[in-house]
This record gives sequence, structure tokens and C-alpha cells, in this order.
Amino acid sequence: MSGAKDRFDVVVVGSGAGGGVVAGELAERGRDVLLLETGPHLTAADFTRWEAKATHDMWWPLRLAPDGLGGMLAFLAARCVGGTTTINTKVALRAHERDVAKWNAETGLTTAAGSPFTRADLDPFYDRVEQRLGVRERTDWTKSTHTMEKGFAALDAELEPVTAYTDPNCMRCGSCLQGCPTNAGKSTMNTYIHDAWARGLLQLRANATVERVLVDGGEASGVEYSDADGTRRTVRAGAVVVACGALNTPQLLIRSEVPGEAIGRFLGVHPVRLVYGLFDEPQDAHMVYPITAHCMKHQHDEDGGYVLEASTIQDPISFATTLCDEDGPMWGQRLVDAAKKFRHWNGILAMVNDENNATVVVDENGMERFDLDFNERERKRIDDSFAFSRDVLLASGATQIAWTGLASTHVQGSCRMGDDPARSAVDRNGELHGVRRLFVGDSSVIPRTLSVNPSLTIMALATRLADHLDADPNGYLAAA
Repeated sequence: MSGAKDRFDVVVVGSGAGGGVVAGELAERGRDVLLLETGPHLTAADFTRWEAKATHDMWWPLRLAPDGLGGMLAFLAARCVGGTTTINTKVALRAHERDVAKWNAETGLTTAAGSPFTRADLDPFYDRVEQRLGVRERTDWTKSTHTMEKGFAALDAELEPVTAYTDPNCMRCGSCLQGCPTNAGKSTMNTYIHDAWARGLLQLRANATVERVLVDGGEASGVEYSDADGTRRTVRAGAVVVACGALNTPQLLIRSEVPGEAIGRFLGVHPVRLVYGLFDEPQDAHMVYPITAHCMKHQHDEDGGYVLEASTIQDPISFATTLCDEDGPMWGQRLVDAAKKFRHWNGILAMVNDENNATVVVDENGMERFDLDFNERERKRIDDSFAFSRDVLLASGATQIAWTGLASTHVQGSCRMGDDPARSAVDRNGELHGVRRLFVGDSSVIPRTLSVNPSLTIMALATRLADHLDADPNGYLAAA
């Protein structure tokens, strides 16, 4: 690294659904791009169905926050090249028009023409991402999903196939959360990043932890980071894109003393809970692509405000360490009995619309904290989604019900995009209000939590940001 280049057109911090797309798109257009990732660069050759190893090597250490409901909410995310797209379930859903309609109301977000930002403004970018990733409908259901289908039908609800960014090499082995061993899962790593990196168009530095964005006179000029051996390095750039995820991006900006009253506020956690049913016959819900179908009957706030995804179950360690029932967390012989019947359990992921009432905090000691404050509407959605999941499982033939606590894998909105600096951190182009050359390019910019899995929307917004940066209307890259 001693002779490594130290000046670029663009430095991108974070390689997930946002940063990986921005870096790959710009590199392929001839821009000089450095992509920094705090985690390791692991590929399909490293991916095996080894839950404990993958959790250690690829996942952020578990983060917890009191949920205000008597439990803890667990934040789950990856720390590796490709970010969480490397270990997610590859569900590819466009935001609904009603989701995007909330954005203007939340932050005053408009287009360059001054009209409210709508889903139609994202559709061209969705088209490009879907084509790049080969998004397809998955109808190859296994027994566990067909079991659930009967329960949904009994409750007058439809279970629909998902669309996913997976190719025909998917063997439904169920190891998505440990990285796809067949490269069928189209993460940003094995598409946008590797496509450019393998051709020498993109410089990628893994195990590089950015400590600070360099800001002087209201302009960003680069970043300071520590490499794998702890050596501190500085790189300069015409523009800096921070794409560390909705939990880490605001922390980096706060530690860099970037001004902005909305930075870290309005975090959406998209709370989820797994609800399990025990069946007489083996279900083998662990041997599927983990989210095979979904029920959208209650998707919109006025219809309940939650989506159910099926069929799914956690891997054995996570399953056994998070299992609860009406008697509380399972342990002792009850847990042993439940774990022995692992193949007989089937599950639903209940995903709730929240209203961005959480906050990312960096305290006086520099430590992170996440404050949650679910309102009555959000609490009702959480309760109702659990009740409906339980009813579906019982209608499907389950003889026993168990569940997990709340978790969050779809954090959004902590540096949200809008026209009003009091309610948003960045403008319609992702540039920080009041700081030139500094952009945010991840889920942080989503003004209000979506009702569906957000990765496709993050990639669409990142494609839009890449277009803006490449057009370079302010001459940032011309002088880099």
C-alpha cells in the first residue's frame, strides 16, 4: 500500500446496495473511483453453509436497542465487500407509489422541475437495475411454501411468488445468509463491483475503515481511513460518497463534524419478527431460498401496515438462541425438544411499516446508541402482524407456535433526502445541505420507510446518484 494512489475523481465509502452501485457505475463510465470497504473481500470460494463462521467473518457484531415493548431489537447487517447484498435474500421489489408519495410530505422532496418526487421518477432507474441483476419471478416453491399457501388461502389471503435477483444457478440450498456458494445471488460484489474491478476500472480496498471525512471551508476533499494493519491513510477526491448504511453513515458524518440537524434523526427500522409453527411432517424450511413468497394483503397502512414473507426459518444457531413462546424465552428441556424438531418447523417473517421515529446517537464518549420510540400505530402493526402470522400457521396445520423478538435488517432514513434542511440531511441529488462535494448514497437517504424490502430502491437511487455525479454539473470531478 506504500505506493498506493492517493487522489481520485470519487471516493466511495461502503460497498453495499448503494456504494457498490455508485462505484461500479462511475468506474464503467471512465471515472477514477476508489471504493473503500471496512470488511473483508470474500467470494463464493469462501462461502460454505457454516453459520458461526459466516456470522464471525461477514456480519457486523450484533447491535441491540431497547424496543420499548419489554424486549430488545437486534440490528442485523453485513460487513464485507458487497455489504448486506452479499448475505441477504435477494428479494427485488419496487417501492409502491404510496410509499414514495410519503416522501414529499416528509421532507418536501421535489424534482429539478419543482414537482413532487414520485415513483415514476424512479422507474427508469429500477428498469436499469433489474436488467443488470437479471431480476426474475421465483415460482419454484417447495413443500414448506405450499404448506403455508393453504393457511393463507383459509384466511382469504393470497401468497404470491417473489421476484429476486438470483439466476438459474440457485440450488435453493438455503445458505443465502452465509453468502451464495454458487454465485447465483446477484450481490453488488459479483455484479457492479467485480465487473469493473476485474477489468482494472475500479480500485477496491477492503479492510479499510474510514475514520473521518475531510471537510474544510464547507467542502469535502477526501477521507482518512485505517487499513488492515492499522496504518492511517489519507486520500483526496473531487467528490466523496458516504454509503456505510443507515446506522453507520450518520455516525461517520457526526464524527467528521459535518453540520446538519437532521443527521442521525428520522431513522426507520422496519421491524420484523419471525413466527414459527411446528408441524407433524418435516417441512425443511431451511432448504429453500429463504424468502420464497409474500402476502401483500395488509401492505398499506390503511390495510394493516405489514407484509408477511414465507416460507423461512433461521439457521440452527440463530433459531435456537432466539426462540420464545407464551412462557418466555425457551431454555432447558423445552429448547432441546424444539431444536430436535428443527426440520418440522415452518416460518413466516412479519415485516412492519414504521414511521421513522428512531435516532442514531453518538454520545460524549464517541459510542453509538440507537433510540427507539414506537408510537401507538406502529405498536398496533407489530401486534397485528404477529396475530395474523400465528393464525396463518394454525390454519396451515401447526400444532405449536413460537417466535423471535424484534429485529431490523432494513434500516432507512437517518440522512434522508429532501428540499427542507430542517427535515432532511441531503438534497434531491444526495448532496449534504451546506457541504459541497459530499454525498450520501445508501438507504439513509430514503425519506420514509418503505412497505417492501428496500434493496432494489437503494440500488435505483444509487444509479440516479451515479448519473448525477457523472454529469458533474458543478465541475467537482473536472478539477479532481
